[in-house]
Amino acid sequence: MSEPIYDAQTFWELLERRVADSPDRAFLIEPEGGGRPERTVTFLEVKAWAERVAAGFSDLGIGEGTPVTWVLPTRIETVVASLALSRLGAVQNPIIHIYRDREVGFCLHQTGAELVLTPGQWSGFDYRAMAERVTADLTSPPTVLDVYESLPEGDPADLLHIPAAPTRGLTGPPIRWIYYTSGTTSDPKGVLHTDTSLMAGGVGLARALNMQPTDVGSIAFPYAHIGGPDYLVCLLASGFPAVLVEKFDLEAVVEAYRHHGVTMAGGSTVFYTMFLGVQRQQPKKPIIPTLRLLSGGGAPKPPEVFFEVQAEMGIPVAHGYGMTESPMICQGSPTDSDDQLAHTEGHPVHAAEVAICRPDGVECELGEEGEVRISGPQLFKGYQDETLNEQAFDVHGRFCSGDLAIMHKDGHVTLTGRLKDVIIRKGENIAAKEIEDVLYTHPAVSAVAVVGLPDAERGERVCAVVETAEGAEALTHKQMVKICAEAGLMRQKVPEQLVVYEGPLPRNATMKILKYELKDALAAVSWP
Repeated sequence: MSEPIYDAQTFWELLERRVADSPDRAFLIEPEGGGRPERTVTFLEVKAWAERVAAGFSDLGIGEGTPVTWVLPTRIETVVASLALSRLGAVQNPIIHIYRDREVGFCLHQTGAELVLTPGQWSGFDYRAMAERVTADLTSPPTVLDVYESLPEGDPADLLHIPAAPTRGLTGPPIRWIYYTSGTTSDPKGVLHTDTSLMAGGVGLARALNMQPTDVGSIAFPYAHIGGPDYLVCLLASGFPAVLVEKFDLEAVVEAYRHHGVTMAGGSTVFYTMFLGVQRQQPKKPIIPTLRLLSGGGAPKPPEVFFEVQAEMGIPVAHGYGMTESPMICQGSPTDSDDQLAHTEGHPVHAAEVAICRPDGVECELGEEGEVRISGPQLFKGYQDETLNEQAFDVHGRFCSGDLAIMHKDGHVTLTGRLKDVIIRKGENIAAKEIEDVLYTHPAVSAVAVVGLPDAERGERVCAVVETAEGAEALTHKQMVKICAEAGLMRQKVPEQLVVYEGPLPRNATMKILKYELKDALAAVSWP
């Protein structure tokens, strides 16, 4: 069996080396659906296709350093287009396809994109029209190209005079990627990455999960998310294929995973609970017999989720922790203990440096809560708007994440909340996550968000917003108080207010609950 490839310097080099090692092995799989047949392409087929597409992009004037934005769903063409742009050394700006005029317009204006790739009309929305609409005020608007069904192709021989993009410039690896963090109360932030920094995150993920060529993975999240290249590196480094999910339909996804023998699935906590829900409908028969691991990140994982999946699905959950600025920070491993997998986000990934710090930057003692500060090769190179950099890094060059955590003696990290997610009730700091983990243990609760709301008497009051599990009766205030008491929460932490949310809680593209939307909506509602 071939050795994993952990030392490639660019995405294109990694693809070339994987092809040299295992050209005919399956790489990307698309299940049948929407009237389209099933498709499977090998590593060699993807490389040859990407070379033709790179030649086509070159014919359009795309080359090293050309800014290109793509707003595309998760499908084979998207991965091929991105690899083709990597071959040319273009600067890619992937945008998750749920974003609309405000976010997309801001990105296109700030990056100066010369080419925008869209799916045209897809899932009831006209992406081409949006791209043209938000750039109509520019003197030289970008070329907009629909690439859902086909990609521009040319003669790969024309690439012979175009060397693969250099791995280093005058000041280090060149910027090749701009990812935007979604703005909630301000403009999105453009996060600058090199191939080296993105690949360091992917290698960290690959090393932690130790996937084998015999495994079959899955990508059910938007490939335009920062997790896209993370997972791509994992596939190429370890040499296993993945099933791509363009539109998530739970029943169809479970059937596709079963058909293709998926061994690792997930994406984020909500995916774990969805699979768990299906398993509960047939408790004596595994829904995906080949499945040996759930893994993901992007949102907190209550410890109870791990134990429920382990008990009812018979497999572990290896959860991870990362962000746009640092694609991987910590990652649970299948070799971790149950306690580590349930109660931590894993160990810092290979080469990542994680410090838990007090407000003055001094590192905390083991077990002491503080802010997560990050350095290492996976860290971004700064923001597109340079004025944001000064407050983003401390005097040691570490990125100040805004996340609160503790580090254990074994080096594993447990997230405890956000600096901005601390509720100050009568002068007492209350961590929302601690209460959320307790409330999630009740079978009536399928999801929960605890927020602080303005309160004349308390400064902030603690409000629990719950999503009711399918088929269950809604949680009552009396039950909530009892759960908190039995868990040993001090009285001051017990939520004064309970809101049973009608329908699913609001989430972003990675299924993280949007607390700011809840706070805005609930702050305007009177409370006794």
